[in-house]
Amino acid sequence: MDKKTAIKIIDILKNTYPDAKCSLDFTTPFEMLIAVILSAQCTDERVNKTTPSIFSKYSTPEDFDKIPLETLENLIHPCGFYKNKAKNIKLTAKKIINDFGGKIPDTMEDLLTLPGVGRKTANVVMLEAFNKPQGIAVDTHAKRISNRIGFSEETIPEKIEQDLLKLFPYDYLKDINHILIYHGRAICTARSPKCENCPVKTYCKSFLSK
Repeated sequence: MDKKTAIKIIDILKNTYPDAKCSLDFTTPFEMLIAVILSAQCTDERVNKTTPSIFSKYSTPEDFDKIPLETLENLIHPCGFYKNKAKNIKLTAKKIINDFGGKIPDTMEDLLTLPGVGRKTANVVMLEAFNKPQGIAVDTHAKRISNRIGFSEETIPEKIEQDLLKLFPYDYLKDINHILIYHGRAICTARSPKCENCPVKTYCKSFLSK
């Protein structure tokens, strides 16, 4: 797909979903990081129901470093994969304290050194916590829609991201993931997508090939 068409698609979707934004609740960069880690293989809605009671008691790296592992596992249990997530959260809190003076780092390179933090998580934190987008978070919605529309033929999120970065100028980076998530929830669903109602169907590789 050429850049002009790709940008036109995102412009249409931006007008379709003018309120598209991150749906995770947080008040600090560290809370944002914890919320994103918890959101892996879990809905944002479930995370938002789980985090308020946690953040009311534990909200800093020091808090999470001191909390017993079993206690943390019980608190985040509703978000799934709780044992692995709890272990990574504990290790991440300790590393932030020991290596970054207790403050969450604000560069992609440093964020990627934290246990349990991959490129998708780091991208979300850089955008939402620091307003410094470095790339595009490719989650299940972004992956599915990029493949269907024709932004990318790759299947690995990191490679899809590189294709997206070739299509869109920097000032678009802050919106693309949000827009694709909203579109993925509303119309371009995993099962039975509502193609007839899609505002960009005339540009969509999948729709045009039917």
